[in-house]
Amino acid sequence: MTDHDERPEHGADEGTEPTQPIRPSVGDSWQPPVNQPPPGHWHTPPPLTRPMTPPAPTYLSPYPAAQPPAPPRGRVSHWLWPAVAGLALMVGVVGGAVGAALLDSVADREPTGGVSEGLQGVDLETSPPLAGGNRSVVRVADRLLPSTVQIVAEFDNTEGGATGSGFVLDRQGHIVTNNHVVESAAEGEGPIEIVDQEGNRYDAEVVGRSPVYDLAVLYSREAAALPPAALGSSIELSVGEPVVAFGSPLGLSSTVTSGIVSALNRPVTTGESGSDPSYINAVQTDAAINPGNSGGPLVNLRGLVVGVNSAIATTGSGLGGDRGNIGVGFAIPIEQVRITADQILKTGEARYPVIGAKVKTGGSGDGAGARIDSVMPDTPAAASGLEEGDVVTEVNGERVTDGISLIVAIRTYRPGETIEFTVVRGGDEQVVSITLGAEVG
Repeated sequence: MTDHDERPEHGADEGTEPTQPIRPSVGDSWQPPVNQPPPGHWHTPPPLTRPMTPPAPTYLSPYPAAQPPAPPRGRVSHWLWPAVAGLALMVGVVGGAVGAALLDSVADREPTGGVSEGLQGVDLETSPPLAGGNRSVVRVADRLLPSTVQIVAEFDNTEGGATGSGFVLDRQGHIVTNNHVVESAAEGEGPIEIVDQEGNRYDAEVVGRSPVYDLAVLYSREAAALPPAALGSSIELSVGEPVVAFGSPLGLSSTVTSGIVSALNRPVTTGESGSDPSYINAVQTDAAINPGNSGGPLVNLRGLVVGVNSAIATTGSGLGGDRGNIGVGFAIPIEQVRITADQILKTGEARYPVIGAKVKTGGSGDGAGARIDSVMPDTPAAASGLEEGDVVTEVNGERVTDGISLIVAIRTYRPGETIEFTVVRGGDEQVVSITLGAEVG
């Protein structure tokens, strides 16, 4: 039996222009006003701190003073335009430099092919391709095959490598697949290609991966010309509902198989020996899924993607010594795909919820719940009052039968959410509220 550690890694006022002194019209009896300069002399007004009104002149004439003409409108000095132009040029240069710095900063933060707004910043297909009454696998295949790709990931400088499947997520050129399809190539910096229905091959690169959810997002500029698949909802599925699986089993591209939904919310753990396991709250199907189908879409009869094919159950070796389909396949629910893809597009990585406690994930249990083996200090579990020996029987009202089902249940939520554990402690049942922590993976 193995323990699963859910512990985080610790944790001037506005003024008018000054007016020139008013020089009244000249008359036969005109004399210079008292305290005013003689004709022909212009007086320089004192500095202004607010709008100035010229003082009323005093006249020595017995006649009424002539009304002064309206002051001339302000006129821009001839030297001001070059100054403004120079200032504008300076602002433009500085603004350009600042803009370039910001772009460089964004480029440093975002992964290649990343989108800072996540799924809100890409063009998804939101309309069902087919009417609700459709019952034709032929029509589903016709609509979805152009959106399905084969993925060839080379590594260790060898050709061939891992071959899997994927589907077009949006009109920007992003592809969804499984992490295990591209993991070795990504870690070894090997080339990755996608192959469309017509056999055209395009270079692709990894935007980000999540080993925990066994999902990855790729980017290929040429894939922007391929039609995106429409995303549906797995929670609307019913057991027995027809579904269609797309992919490249055994390297056979553009393969279509059909079947039904065999079960929902099936706790499944996957992962090869020595690799990080991924825990899936899976959609189970009997549609034929074989090696190479991984990362391909599972689709309902309205042509909506409801899951990503990820794993199969086997009884041993099959044809040619490779494990093959026995009618028990598992797909990652599309709701989880949306969450993980959104995180990867934003930051290049995915975050998953943790509580900071260990539970047993191996061996056969009695189905009574998940026993807490240990609680780490300074974790959400410790802060909530969860204790060693507690048996968790429900998460937000959903039954928990063992350690794997507890981990899967927790991972259907997001970091920062508060959930309720129903716990049996010393024979007594109580409810414990836990605010989920987060780790990258």
